[in-house]
Amino acid sequence: MRIDLNADLGEGYGPFTLGDDAALLDIVTSANVACGFHAGDPAIMVETARAARARGVAIGAHPGFDDLRGFGRRVIRATPDEIEADVAYQIGALQACAALAGHRVTHVKAHGALANLSNADDNVARAIARAVRGVDASLVVVAMPGLPAERAAEAAGLRVVREIYADRAYAEDGQLAPRNQPGAVLTDAADIADRTRRMVEEGAIVTLSGRRIPVAVDTVCVHGDDPHAVDIARAVRRSLEEAGCIVAPFAP
Repeated sequence: MRIDLNADLGEGYGPFTLGDDAALLDIVTSANVACGFHAGDPAIMVETARAARARGVAIGAHPGFDDLRGFGRRVIRATPDEIEADVAYQIGALQACAALAGHRVTHVKAHGALANLSNADDNVARAIARAVRGVDASLVVVAMPGLPAERAAEAAGLRVVREIYADRAYAEDGQLAPRNQPGAVLTDAADIADRTRRMVEEGAIVTLSGRRIPVAVDTVCVHGDDPHAVDIARAVRRSLEEAGCIVAPFAP
């Protein structure tokens, strides 16, 4: 089985850094790069794209709400047209920075509150899909399986890569459990690696109650801003490879 391992990177701003991007780029096969709205800036985008290219890591745009103070984890009131324009703007920003670094953008994955909203609201999901198709219909959409974001991207004729999360627990509806819910954020690298391997092998996500929901799995995400991210990513990759998976980018 071929599986991608991705992380959300480039999430510093100006002199402020978040996470150990250099170490994660030695482990993951795809990076979702913040595009300046929830985090990131032009210099960081260029630097991240250049570092990813040097390691053969694919990069994608990681657009979110315009919410630096809240790290894109708060819902910002916006119309579907505004969301469409904001997502297109962020994709284009990373495409320009990637070109400057000699790399190219291959995918789009919504961040934080925008991603959560796209998994619950068909209008938001369709707005994101329109933005991706309008900028570059060859871009891959990374989405959680079985939810509106996946359906909207497919309806727009876009290629979809289905994602599970290594370090987050799932609610009964297949959504991510809210971060403020006990047990929603996982931190033990060994337990996470074992849980991830089982989800990939079984083709199912596991909810907080232990229920299994069958899903297609193409890529596994580790959150780059987590203080345990490097240990988690390393343990997850080792576990997947020991299970016989080929860990490689989903897009060349």
